[in-house]
Amino acid sequence: MAKKMPETPLLDQLESGPWPSFVTGLKRLANSEDKPYANMVKSLLGQLEHSYETRKGYWKGGTIGVIGYGAGVIPRFSEVSDKYPESKEFHTLRVIPPAGMHYSTKLLRDMCDVWEEHGSGLIAFHGQSGDIMFQGCDSANVQPAFDKFNEMGFDLGGAGAGIRTSMSCVGAARCEQSCYDEQKAHRMIINSTLDDMHRPALPYKFKFKFSGCANDCVNATHRSDFAVLGTWKDNIQIDQAEFKKYVADRGVKEIYEQVINMCPTRAMTINEDNSLDIDSHSCVRCMHCINVLTKALSPGKERGCTVLVGGKRTLKVGDMMGINLIPFMRLETEEDYEKLTEFATEVLEFFAENALEHERLGEMIDRIGFPNFIEAMGIDVTPNMVAHPRTNSYVRMDGWDEEAAKWSERRAPAAE
Repeated sequence: MAKKMPETPLLDQLESGPWPSFVTGLKRLANSEDKPYANMVKSLLGQLEHSYETRKGYWKGGTIGVIGYGAGVIPRFSEVSDKYPESKEFHTLRVIPPAGMHYSTKLLRDMCDVWEEHGSGLIAFHGQSGDIMFQGCDSANVQPAFDKFNEMGFDLGGAGAGIRTSMSCVGAARCEQSCYDEQKAHRMIINSTLDDMHRPALPYKFKFKFSGCANDCVNATHRSDFAVLGTWKDNIQIDQAEFKKYVADRGVKEIYEQVINMCPTRAMTINEDNSLDIDSHSCVRCMHCINVLTKALSPGKERGCTVLVGGKRTLKVGDMMGINLIPFMRLETEEDYEKLTEFATEVLEFFAENALEHERLGEMIDRIGFPNFIEAMGIDVTPNMVAHPRTNSYVRMDGWDEEAAKWSERRAPAAE
């Protein structure tokens, strides 16, 4: 029996702006009278309107999952199920997407068919951790829906205090700025840590993300505990003929304004013949010049990755950017990728043994001190690891302890 569409004056206001509204999408699903989920979505709209009226959320957690897994399903039970019974259970399945987000149109249609049969029809590509979010399913349909996705070759992602679903940019498949095989690194590391994703047993969540260059299209630096960013060790490749074309088309003044003066270390110089010089020792691989002068400049030939650790959004200590742990790691051979995987596992194991409950990797490093962390990882100190300049202009030198003792002795009589 078809349920009547609820009145939603507050939600209707969200459709009045210039941008597409999720409310419009929900109404479209709710008006699909030939679909089994129509009543569920109508009930959901009613509960959401009620939340806007009372300024309170009415979802609570619980326990729900699939056989053999401890994570991957986000339980949502309604506290106002007596008023909105069709959406009293609205669980979310977190499904691991293909590395690099590659889909065929047939695969997408097959996914939609499964969710129309077992869920609400509401899908998000993708959540902040990278999951395909199949939102809105009752408890009875969680296992059948998972079985269908699993037959298609998909697995549930992370939830709770464990490894979370990872993301990698499209990278080497389509992007000319890619400096390593992001999808390969992604799959190797996740496959080696899959138990910690399906059966959470860590102090808190842990995220891997993989970007092919410093443009960081998957926000690895500030959204993951272990970020792998593509980079190069040698010089930027310069096509002088193409650079001179840019100068001829745009003019020297515009190139200076848009490129040369925007270089954070002023590492670029235009010569009298309109050729370009780059001081590679000063270059910080920020990608700006390459992004603007794509035909003339490209990453160097000796490519690999930089590993940063500790990035995250607000929790105990606030937003944190990743700290440079390994400035350059070559990624060319199978052995190179195995070395990266082994190192990622070492970091994860140290986190599991030393972090406090509900503490991210960056917060643990902040608590124990970065020098102690790199010593435990067996890594030598380099200037690349400096997170910010000194705030104290005084520098401790050899013999500091002796001088401090003398100063204390001189101060002692005055104190008496």
